[in-house]
Amino acid sequence: MTLYHWNQIEKEQLNPLFARQVIHGEKMTVARIHLSKGAVVPPHRHPSEQITMLEQGKVRFTVEGEHTLLEPGHALVTPSGALHNVEALEDSLAVDLFAPPREDWRSGDDAYLRAPASPR
Repeated sequence: MTLYHWNQIEKEQLNPLFARQVIHGEKMTVARIHLSKGAVVPPHRHPSEQITMLEQGKVRFTVEGEHTLLEPGHALVTPSGALHNVEALEDSLAVDLFAPPREDWRSGDDAYLRAPASPR
């Protein structure tokens, strides 16, 4: 058993508008995603199924061309391999669950997140 406390997990600032805190388990990745208003996560896909739970703020999620507005208390399932992107309409905090784990995040092969995130 491993106990974590979010206040003790380093916040990785990937670009001026996007930061994350990450826990990698054997079979899943859990992340707190910090998006400043105007942040854009560009279209991407990954082999992990993703569940996004919005804690604060408001974001527009687009999954395979279908737009959805997430507000606090909403949870969205993005299927494995689905093309998706996100735009923060307000300063936002989300918790993302990924299974299987995000190996691209472990290896640092996530350049699409490290580019400046700016509004469309």
